[in-house]
Amino acid sequence: MPGTHVVIHDGKGKPVVTLGSIVTSPVVQATGLKAVRFVFDAGQELSEHTAAVPAVMHFLSGRARVGLGGETVEATAGTMIYMEPNLPHSIFAETPVHMVLLMLKQWGGDGAQ
Repeated sequence: MPGTHVVIHDGKGKPVVTLGSIVTSPVVQATGLKAVRFVFDAGQELSEHTAAVPAVMHFLSGRARVGLGGETVEATAGTMIYMEPNLPHSIFAETPVHMVLLMLKQWGGDGAQ
């Protein structure tokens, strides 16, 4: 049985950095997945917080320091970070950063995730 699919070829065009800001825009909302694009200006920060669902940060450009439960890692273009639910995390953009956040939700009645 065919399913629904979404194809995104260019992430909705080249990201535009807004001076002194973090700009978010939804990319996909589907069963089991929500994807949001983040564009950070250099020096912008998301302070430490948690998410109730597993998530993946995929960095497309720039350089950021990412806090992950007491550890700090550097993220550059191509870096992907998987986070379990409720992991404290933060992001500091050292340069302008383009990132896609994938939030993974449970679905199905058979225990599939």
